[in-house]
Amino acid sequence: MFAAERRQLILEMVRANGAVSLRELARVVQTSEVTVRRDVRALEAEGLLDRRHGGAVLPGGFTRESGFPQKSHLATAEKTAIADVAAGLVEEGEAVVVGAGTTTQELARRLARVPGLTVVTNSLLVAQALAHANRVEVVMTGGTLRGSNYALVGSGAEQSLQGLRVSRAFLSGSGLTAERGLSTSNMLSASVDRALVQAAAEVVVLADHTKLGTDTMFQTVPTDVMTRLVTDEPPQHDDRGATELQALADQGVQITVAGAAPASGGHGAGGAGGGGAEGMPGRRPRRESPLPVQRRGGPAGPLRSAAGGMLEPQAGGAERGRVADLRRR
Repeated sequence: MFAAERRQLILEMVRANGAVSLRELARVVQTSEVTVRRDVRALEAEGLLDRRHGGAVLPGGFTRESGFPQKSHLATAEKTAIADVAAGLVEEGEAVVVGAGTTTQELARRLARVPGLTVVTNSLLVAQALAHANRVEVVMTGGTLRGSNYALVGSGAEQSLQGLRVSRAFLSGSGLTAERGLSTSNMLSASVDRALVQAAAEVVVLADHTKLGTDTMFQTVPTDVMTRLVTDEPPQHDDRGATELQALADQGVQITVAGAAPASGGHGAGGAGGGGAEGMPGRRPRRESPLPVQRRGGPAGPLRSAAGGMLEPQAGGAERGRVADLRRR
């Protein structure tokens, strides 16, 4: 494929989806991320799109929200790895709230195997994923259906959450920065997400690397409210993504990095399906980082995170991806 053809296809994908990761662009145009990055820079110079950490978005600052059909095909491997790790945080008999989104939908599919679980959600997709889980109770909010993401929003949804208290909330969004925290492009969705946060003792944000450094209109979870971020490893040349993770860690957010590269091995403890993979071949060495890491068990050798920290494998970890807890210094 000629450069002009590649760039036209890249531009069409960004216009259709609003935001696309470099990995996804490279897969579709069947070339390397290095070549795609060069194409994106050329298109940015023409004012046709804006570069973001590990991806490209429509020009004009704040990113518009894509619909569910577009989102469901973006960063699918990364979302799967994130959902695997997030599911390992949930224990039998817990009560949690799960917000709307394609990543939280992936999480819900895994929560169907947790016995005695109660899930409160405003997402029809999350409820559908749990509909046939005999040992999981699903509680839906009221509200008005927002068709673009199959979520219940409005005063009815917010009022139904008043007086609720659960152990933790799992939320996703359109963008994540250390300065503003998690944000979304829709005012009604943001308002319900804030109500979900108020109902939880801990807040876990699920966001793939394409959302790092992206800012959207309405703040949902301020950084100082976030307990943990579960994300995937930014591309190896994405130094700004690593800087964003470092800034979040400096503000006290516990960061878990889940690699999306599959490898052999059994399922890990806690049903996470991931943790402690072998080092990925072809990765350039990274500099040391001052970030301390929480050991999750297992004597295997250390690996390096996107932020430069050392990654420790989980005990008995399934080899879906590397997992590290980066704590505040």
